[in-house]
Amino acid sequence: MTERKPPGVSFESWVDKQIREAEERGDVSQLPGFGKPLPGLERPYDETWWIKAKMRREGFSVLPPALALRKEAEDAAGAVARAGTEAEVRRVLTEVNEKIHKALRMPPQGPPLNLRPFDVDAAVQEWREARERD
Repeated sequence: MTERKPPGVSFESWVDKQIREAEERGDVSQLPGFGKPLPGLERPYDETWWIKAKMRREGFSVLPPALALRKEAEDAAGAVARAGTEAEVRRVLTEVNEKIHKALRMPPQGPPLNLRPFDVDAAVQEWREARERD
């Protein structure tokens, strides 16, 4: 852990000393991306770049709940197409259906939901037929 800045030492010289010592130990050359250009330098400056980057890394969304559920339903349909087993198809659709049923009982804030629960048996049948064609 880094030591505390001693009283009476200017912040800049203390930071410079910490950086110099880290470079001498080789700590800086071991950082990810060392020697590569910083990503996003070609884009215009955005004050909230770091918040947006963290949200992307963490998969966080700021969509209204209704739109987030629509997106989740769309992603579930894509997951069904990639599913390896019938059990996985049923699990994915059952999970999203539970959320859709809950949202239909108590509509979330934002735009209209415009979703209906998936017909799991029909989706499984379509999945089987698609597998047979391949």
